[in-house]
Amino acid sequence: MCLFRYDDDPDPEERTPARPLYVPVRVTGADSVLRVFRTPLGARTAVGFTSRARLAQTLGAGQPCIRLAETALRALTGPMGVTRLTVDPTLSAPATVAVATEARVRAERLPAPVPRLAASEEMSA
Repeated sequence: MCLFRYDDDPDPEERTPARPLYVPVRVTGADSVLRVFRTPLGARTAVGFTSRARLAQTLGAGQPCIRLAETALRALTGPMGVTRLTVDPTLSAPATVAVATEARVRAERLPAPVPRLAASEEMSA
């Protein structure tokens, strides 16, 4: 390993060694589709984890994943315009679908609203 950096080096030393990452996927039938996430500022990012335990801690034990090298993950997400890669994120927001479903279920449990009479109907009653 070289301790010095040279500006004319065609293959500069990488900051981190290439290693396979656990990449979350969505399973659709026989296919697996890479999941793309958003940063807190809204930018799209690919996500990879250095261990299955870290993936399960952040996204849940039932989250399916595949192993990909960082370069392969970048190659797959680059054509989609995803240029960021987040390794071992520690925070994730719950899925918005679950919140919307929960709100709909709560709304269904509420009693039906009582119809209001118009002002002209109130006077005749």
